[in-house]
Amino acid sequence: MKLTPTAIALLLATSGFAIATPAQAQYGSAPPASSSPSNQVSNDASKQAEANTPKVSSAAKKEMVDLQSAVNKNDVANIPAMIAAAKAKAKTKDDQYIIGQLQLKAAVAANDNAAMLAGLQQIVDSGFLSPVAAAPAYLNLGKLHYNAKAYDPAASALEQALKGDPNNVEALIMLAETRNSQNRTPEAITTIQRAIAVRSAAGQKAEEAWYKRAVALSYNAKLASAPTLAREWVAAYPSPSSWRDTIRIYQVTNHAADAALLDSMRLARATGSLAGENDYYRYASTLVTKGFPGEAKAVLDQGFAAKAIDRSKDTFSQLYSTASGRAQGDQASLAASAAAAKASPDPKKAMTIAEAYYGYGDYAQSADLLRAALGKSGVDKDLANLRLGMALAQSGDKAGATAALNAAGGAQSDLAKLWLAYLAQKG
Repeated sequence: MKLTPTAIALLLATSGFAIATPAQAQYGSAPPASSSPSNQVSNDASKQAEANTPKVSSAAKKEMVDLQSAVNKNDVANIPAMIAAAKAKAKTKDDQYIIGQLQLKAAVAANDNAAMLAGLQQIVDSGFLSPVAAAPAYLNLGKLHYNAKAYDPAASALEQALKGDPNNVEALIMLAETRNSQNRTPEAITTIQRAIAVRSAAGQKAEEAWYKRAVALSYNAKLASAPTLAREWVAAYPSPSSWRDTIRIYQVTNHAADAALLDSMRLARATGSLAGENDYYRYASTLVTKGFPGEAKAVLDQGFAAKAIDRSKDTFSQLYSTASGRAQGDQASLAASAAAAKASPDPKKAMTIAEAYYGYGDYAQSADLLRAALGKSGVDKDLANLRLGMALAQSGDKAGATAALNAAGGAQSDLAKLWLAYLAQKG
């Protein structure tokens, strides 16, 4: 007896049998089948099912017919016994595969997860399918095990799916969540990165949720990869929100002190990602403390205009009053201070005046002083190049900024890379 493709085309000949998993809470809905690199695998499986239709052995013919009839009639009471009878007579891979398909059809109709597991396992254990054609079955087997919190067998099934279809991004993302549930977080992150790489290699953009998940896993596990992953996220999906989170991750993981805090908050201001009272207060109050009242006043004015902070609140009204008072005459005095700083052998003086000019938006003067500082003995070249890159980026000198930021290594390397990401987005 030969079963028709209609009778056996359940999971493997189509991609209609989909099992939802808790991972959807992290990643959202799956992409449309037309955009999925794994769609070709489903097509290949369908072609195999059509071209290589399994045939029932003569020894199992009667039992198979009885089982097919019971499944089609949804004869729930008798199906288990008929499955057992068919298995007892099965002689070939074809027989075993057909039994699995019929088991799966009955299980789906009954919404019985345990029976679905048994049916899928029967299908893949039959040996009838090629690794490519078996990939969808292994994927769904992995999902069912994951839902049952059986993470080790879930991982094994998903690995088998990826052997048949290494570019199946759904299997990769599912395996990543499984690895995380196995407390193998670094492997989970690497697997998400594999999925991103697959999409990129196909000329498609990976989902933002994948980047965010990798960042969250790394940050929550306190891994050193968090800042790098955050930079990759903001490079792919720049927005005020992604910039704010990325800068905050840099600040926390690098334990940013006043100087690094200011330079990172300057980046937040440049990217439009300052948000809320805490951001504006930390930025402005640190500026006042470090002796840059003009920049503090400008930051507060920006916050008031955006209605991000309330001028009437004592905290901000007092801070604004202090910044405004100290800023009077400050900018006018910078020319004399700049001349003295250039003449001084101490590079720190030139660095300080350069920072003040930057705060007033005079990026040309800031860059001039930073170049002067770089020519002096004992200068912190990494910090000077970082700030030179910042000033040139703000002045529109993209080539000069890129060169300076690439020269900023050491403790300034991570922040310089963030400024480079911003520079790349300026167009």
